[in-house]
Amino acid sequence: MSPGFYSPEGETGFAEASQPRSTRMATLSLRGIKKVYDGGVTAVHDFNLDIADKEFIVLVGPSGCGKSTTLRMIAGLEEISAGELYIGDKLMNDVEPKDRDIAMVFQSYALYPHMTVYDNMAFALKLRKMPKDEIDRRVKEAAAILDITQYLSRKPKALSGGQRQRVAIGRAIVREPKVFLMDEPLSNLDAKLRNQMRAEIIKLRQRIDTTFIYVTHDQTEAMTLGDRIVIMKDGFIQQVGTPQEVFEHPINVFVAGFIGTPQMNFFDAHLVKEGDTYCVNCSGTKVELPAQTQAKLREKNVPQQDIILGIRPEHINFVPSENSAGALGGSVDVSEMMGSELHLHVTLTQDNGATKDVVMRISTSDLPDHYRGGIPYGTQLHFSFPGNLVHLFNKDTEENLI
Repeated sequence: MSPGFYSPEGETGFAEASQPRSTRMATLSLRGIKKVYDGGVTAVHDFNLDIADKEFIVLVGPSGCGKSTTLRMIAGLEEISAGELYIGDKLMNDVEPKDRDIAMVFQSYALYPHMTVYDNMAFALKLRKMPKDEIDRRVKEAAAILDITQYLSRKPKALSGGQRQRVAIGRAIVREPKVFLMDEPLSNLDAKLRNQMRAEIIKLRQRIDTTFIYVTHDQTEAMTLGDRIVIMKDGFIQQVGTPQEVFEHPINVFVAGFIGTPQMNFFDAHLVKEGDTYCVNCSGTKVELPAQTQAKLREKNVPQQDIILGIRPEHINFVPSENSAGALGGSVDVSEMMGSELHLHVTLTQDNGATKDVVMRISTSDLPDHYRGGIPYGTQLHFSFPGNLVHLFNKDTEENLI
């Protein structure tokens, strides 16, 4: 048996749906799910999540955070150490994988090399003694959705990586499951193919309209695919929200740094409170905060304190030298011309004497003409932070202050 493939006829296979997909609800509820391996190593801690019917959920986080383990517990490929898993209103903890009405797509394509694409996709249906005309309908329908009809007579070795992954997805589609589970299905593809397949998965979701749970370490995939994103670290859920929510309102420093490319810049700063008014002092520069932020800080009665200030590279304002009074300054280490924008690495010396690498994304249309082709190493630059776009974190807990 190929690595990563779970034979549909075996006890780790996945059952064929017995009723039309459109009439079945596919809600999931994970309640206090925990996974402890031999030796007392806990991979997943107290995982709680409700997934709506036809929702696309993405589990994202660095390697070893527990996302794939969580997916495998949903599939029944890992035993749940504690907690309850419901699919619909049925408790699934002790239900065999083949009876959970799910289909899983793995990182490895796991296609049978001696079979044609058609036979790979039809294999599970043939084992269930499905009528030939129904098998043919399902295979051809899935092939049309994935644009692989012209490859049905080929063997896997004659296909590209992206085409093989489409076949693997097609093999799952023909089962018409309640839930699709995808475990880093694009990680073996090059950057161009990943972009293409990401678009294909978005179109696929719109056409088959069922529940998806997708695991990735790539935050770009998470942001573009998910209705909601579950960000994990060390087996714990850090934040659950829409892509826009986790981007604009990260709950802590980890989420703020993980979501966004290049990652958010962080500075040692001081939150100043004068009466009912707040501002931030960052390396001697005063950052004015908007009324909405001020109101939230007052509501929580946040005291004056040392903080971590976060600002995304695209939200830093380039300040021409003649207008640099009160702005931060630093010297250019690296200048990367990207066409429509310039990526800069600037060394800033903070109040405490420590140097800080600041990453900036500047639209080339905002640059003086003499910098349009790039900014030389060592050039002194000035920049500022718009107060409505900064993020304020507690220095000790690293949690968002508001």
